[in-house]
Parts: sequence; structure tokens; C-alpha cells
Amino acid sequence: MSIWWSLHLRRDAASVPLARRLLLGTMETAGVDPDVSYDLSVALSEACANAVEHGGGAGSSGAYRVTAYLDGEKCRIEVADEGPGFPPGGHRLPFRAVHPGAEHGRGLCLIRELADHVRIGRAPGRGGAVVSFDKTLKWRKDAPLVAV
Repeated sequence: MSIWWSLHLRRDAASVPLARRLLLGTMETAGVDPDVSYDLSVALSEACANAVEHGGGAGSSGAYRVTAYLDGEKCRIEVADEGPGFPPGGHRLPFRAVHPGAEHGRGLCLIRELADHVRIGRAPGRGGAVVSFDKTLKWRKDAPLVAV
């Protein structure tokens, strides 16, 4: 079984729950275990919130892109924006410890805890940040679209 979708969203807070609901609906329909679905939906929400907050800049269209792939036993999600992106070679920067009282700065750490693999970087050629992560899927016993 293979399912994928891609959304082009405005950098607006209202777009975050839209992406999350679409992902949850897709995984529920496919028969993905609810705990795995929840982990991925929280990680997606964090990545989208980062794109909304940090993903703009001079010449930006004010949008970001979310792509999700359910392919075989894995789900891969990618969120790409048009902001300044991460510094070259700075892929470890976002994984720093955050002060317990801080109100911001936990998103990428949370994604790292919820997903099996996390990759962050700059979009090739045009800049902007790209956050992608994947997780091995588990299936409900009654899953209608179980991977073959």
C-alpha cells in the first residue's frame, strides 16, 4: 500500500490543525495504530508551527508545503518553508537543550523524540528550511489497507 499527499498552505496558525487532521484521517482510514498516528500528528503540528513562525522572509510567498508518504511499513513527512532556513552545517543547532521554563524552542526536540529518524536542512537551490521525519508504522488488527 502506498498513499501520499501534498499541501501548499498559508503561513497562518489555522493551517496547522488542517494538516494535522488530514494526516490523522489518512492514517485512521488506512488502519494505522492510533498511538503511532498520534505521535506523527504531534510531530507534524510542531513542524508546521515552526514553518508558520519562522518560514517567511523577503520575497517569500507566505506559504509552506507539507508532504506525507505512507509507503509500506513507514510514514515519512516533510515540511518545507521559504524562510531563511537553517545555517549551513548547523543541523545540530535545533537539538539543543531548552530551559524548562522556556515557552519556545522545544518543537524540533519533540519531533526527534516522536519520530524514528529526523532530517533538517535547507531546501536545495532556493533556501528555506526542510524538516523531514519518518516512523515505522504499526497497524490495527482490522486495518483495511494493510501493507503487503
